[in-house]
Amino acid sequence: MNSDRNPQGSRIVDRAALLDRVRARRANGATIVLANGCFDTLHVGHVRYLQGARALGDFLVVGINSDHQVAILKGKGRPLMPQNQRAEIVAAFEMVDLVTIFNEPTVEDLLLALRPDVHAKGTDYTEATVPEGEIVRSYGGRVAIVGDSKGHSTSELIARLKR
Repeated sequence: MNSDRNPQGSRIVDRAALLDRVRARRANGATIVLANGCFDTLHVGHVRYLQGARALGDFLVVGINSDHQVAILKGKGRPLMPQNQRAEIVAAFEMVDLVTIFNEPTVEDLLLALRPDVHAKGTDYTEATVPEGEIVRSYGGRVAIVGDSKGHSTSELIARLKR
């Protein structure tokens, strides 16, 4: 097991454990990157997003929207998979160091607690349109757009399956 991993073997952690692990990595000079999303039914766009995020630093944290927030964001019938399963799948990727589930409506509270050096967002945004961009810049972090063009969508996959 990689020494950067949670000593208990789990890369899925609550906020307190996440902050402890990140403090330790930051003290050793690591560049911390935060990526976030619903990750409901993974597709190649998610993989490319996470690969791009990891390339921006030494330690990749992924925030996953809770089931409650996914239902609000995506609508009836979502998420397709419960949050603990979504977290486990994302945590299985080698490029991901830690995963945490957040229940707030936006990632802003997690950003302010974690203060990552880089906040990675997908190509459905530009640096100017990232909603939490001002928060990231307020503590000296930067926003980066990563991944491939938004040609992949869980919502589109669901629609195709229904047809």
